[in-house]
Amino acid sequence: MKIALQDVSKGRNGQALPSMSLEFHTGSVRFALAETEQRPTVLGLIASGRMRPDSGRVSIDGTADPKALRRRVALVDAPDVSDPHPDITLAGVVGEELMFAGVAATPLHARRWLTQLGFGELASVPIGNIDPAARVRILCELAVLRSGVEGVVLVSPDRHGGSPDGWWRIAGEFADRGYAMLVIVGGSAAVALERMHEFEAINASGPVEPLVLDEAVEEQSAPDTTDDDDDEVKDDPAGSLPGPISTDESPTDEEPAIDEEPTDEEPAIDEVPPDEDPNNHEEDGDER
Repeated sequence: MKIALQDVSKGRNGQALPSMSLEFHTGSVRFALAETEQRPTVLGLIASGRMRPDSGRVSIDGTADPKALRRRVALVDAPDVSDPHPDITLAGVVGEELMFAGVAATPLHARRWLTQLGFGELASVPIGNIDPAARVRILCELAVLRSGVEGVVLVSPDRHGGSPDGWWRIAGEFADRGYAMLVIVGGSAAVALERMHEFEAINASGPVEPLVLDEAVEEQSAPDTTDDDDDEVKDDPAGSLPGPISTDESPTDEEPAIDEEPTDEEPAIDEVPPDEDPNNHEEDGDER
């Protein structure tokens, strides 16, 4: 199975979702970048056949068939659409999903299912308090219980916190099991995934523009160096720098103050070696 989005957008001038192209297929995991509060959900709805784009084309195996796309691709944890209420217990969420999957869905069956998955002790915990990686594991396992599901669109797992390596490894495991996996993330998570080279994460939506961490570091370091240099000049006492610099940079209105200094101290000023002067400035700067 191969799902392709070609130049899809939503809203006037692409406000809800700017023009985007991507694809994901059976046995692979891809991530797509979508910023702002609503765009991840909009992209997830379009990629799973649950929303019609205002422009562009969505196809499954080369055919535009929204009904087949909805049947074969599950939309998982999309905010305000398919995410469970945070106050519902994990057993309650599991029971509801088991019912949608057409299997026994009593509270007892829900607890047994969680126990088999290794999360039995979390049955009475509200899902809003579940570890992000465990949440992704449980919701994805519930999604693939539905008949005919061959792919999963997981929306914004990074919004729950935690390190991306947890939920990305889980998505990779589902891909190894033969599912087509698309994970929609924000800029920070996309940067983290691209920097974790051991994951070999592939961006289905193209280059990640928010890769600005290195530039930000350079911008921060450059002003710091400039400020330090300025502080050394500003904090330097009048007349402590070598003669030509102090004479050229000192304003004329400070000359009377220099004339008022005792004449017996002038030799001490002249005797300060130029090579010791920067150290004196650094010590002054540190004390301040």
